[in-house]
Amino acid sequence: MKFRKTRAFMSRLAGSGGLRVAARKAYGVFRREGLTGVRNRITWLRAGAPGGVDPMLYAEWIDRYDRIDDAARVAVRERIAGFQNRPLISVVMPVYNPNPVWLVEAIESIRSQLYPHWELCIADDVSTDPAIRPLLERYASEDPRIKVAFREKNGHISAASNTALALVTGTWVALFDHDDLLPEHALYCVADAVDRNSAIRLIYSDEDKIDESGVRREPYFKCDWNADLFLSQNMFSHLGVFQKALLDEVGGFREGYEGSQDYDLALRCIERAGTAAIHHIPRVLYHWRVHAESTASGTDAKPYAVVAGERALGDHFVRMGIRGSIEYAGNGYRAHYALPDPVPLVSLIIPARNECVLIQRCIESIVGKTRYANYEILILDNGSDDLATLDYLASLQADGRIRVLRNERPLSFSASCNAGVEAANGEIVGLLDSGAEVISPQWLAEMVGVALQPGVGAVGAKLLYPNGAVQHAGIVLGLGGLAGHVHRNVPRASYGYGGRASLISAFSAVSAACMIVRKSVYRDVAGFNEKDLGAAFGDIDFCLRLRDAGYRNVWTPYAELYRHEPQTRSDEPQPVEPAVRYMRSRWGALLRADPFYSPNLTLDDEDINLAWPPRVNVLA
Repeated sequence: MKFRKTRAFMSRLAGSGGLRVAARKAYGVFRREGLTGVRNRITWLRAGAPGGVDPMLYAEWIDRYDRIDDAARVAVRERIAGFQNRPLISVVMPVYNPNPVWLVEAIESIRSQLYPHWELCIADDVSTDPAIRPLLERYASEDPRIKVAFREKNGHISAASNTALALVTGTWVALFDHDDLLPEHALYCVADAVDRNSAIRLIYSDEDKIDESGVRREPYFKCDWNADLFLSQNMFSHLGVFQKALLDEVGGFREGYEGSQDYDLALRCIERAGTAAIHHIPRVLYHWRVHAESTASGTDAKPYAVVAGERALGDHFVRMGIRGSIEYAGNGYRAHYALPDPVPLVSLIIPARNECVLIQRCIESIVGKTRYANYEILILDNGSDDLATLDYLASLQADGRIRVLRNERPLSFSASCNAGVEAANGEIVGLLDSGAEVISPQWLAEMVGVALQPGVGAVGAKLLYPNGAVQHAGIVLGLGGLAGHVHRNVPRASYGYGGRASLISAFSAVSAACMIVRKSVYRDVAGFNEKDLGAAFGDIDFCLRLRDAGYRNVWTPYAELYRHEPQTRSDEPQPVEPAVRYMRSRWGALLRADPFYSPNLTLDDEDINLAWPPRVNVLA
């Protein structure tokens, strides 16, 4: 019995690759992340690998919502006939020793496109398989839209991609691997986006994986553009499509970045074009082939790709003048943002009323574990009448870093935050729930580093229940009604859906149970709304006003704190319905379409899963 359980666990670790692949992957995790990484991965897998989509449910979802029937094909062709702009889309495909069967399937997936204005530009990088050259020659002779260049010297994927780019005559370029597949409507969706918006210069779509048997699995339904998530993972590929003029401006692919050459290209193009020129198509337009040698099966297959990704991101930091460094963190990349010297003063604001055990645990964890030295603590005592609490607060006055501000008339949470900010001496302010308990010593340095980046508004932390399950990993609008905490109750070690429970990422809102923000930014939007949102939803409204002012709200998993619930509740129930009505009136449209969440994912389940049906427009 134990053997069967162990074998089943190893099978989940390996996917469909068997125990040998499982052992290789486990060793790869150990090399990158040590024993802690291996333990975390085991915990995650034993919990059922939360964050993934059940393959059987996905197959049913595909049948219901991702099949193209004859009526849809007619509608697509009618829409194409009405295009004002019918761009020629050049599909660039470097080739080196693919499985000939998969190569044929890849080429046929392009030939089957509903959108007819395309060309396929192939560069063979001196394949040694004798079947490849005649196969490519046959296709080039049969279909004038297929162009093939045979390189004389093997140069790897960047050089081969540039050779393919030299064949391009189209105005848009789509990147395509030699064993992957495009669904028949992929290029139509690209052309439709171009026809509707002439300002876009880069396009990306959702994607999934396809195994050696042709079974689709592991869909990655992406959010709209998320600059912070893009620095953690290459969310742009696949399908990644570039305006040809933009590729010319940046000089195409750079050699020396093989394995992450598309990541490097996207970074340089986005620097040039700006984020307003990026468009997301929320449809699966790319099927990424999974086999032992592909990065779709994991970065262990191509460890050089990880190193190239670190270099590409490091170069981006240098070009953009960002002080910091990049490292691979096992499920993506981690940005370490350098702090100024000296570090700024941070004012930690803790609204509190009674609950001595909570407050004492919170303060002792800050003082005992926080390595960031330059901080002060402001406790907003909202009329505590418990003797133990009053005695403890009085004892804190001897610490020069701690001030207790007494309000005889209890203030609302929003009013307490605003009062604390006004009394704060720091240029950075931190809002902290009295039930918070610091876990990671670098929590404050991590959050301050993110908060000091240009354009950042509020920064949120990874909050855990005392049992180790996730309580807060970002807030999604519309989740569970008005808004909800995504990935709630998944294990601490879970990567989450698309890695978003383990990577720095922007969200529409983050929780004020632990929130860091520059004081100037806080004042830019006049702080929390005391009038309409004294308690519930104040942090969400604050974050949405930050977004309206041009800031982005960022969540980091590298600042971890427990959040303990109070043992007693207020005798006066907090009216929630007026706050709900205000939020729906003020933010109604946004609550139905969070740009940092996919319309293909459910709003019913905090542990992300498929939407039945998806909230996307009809194809044509």
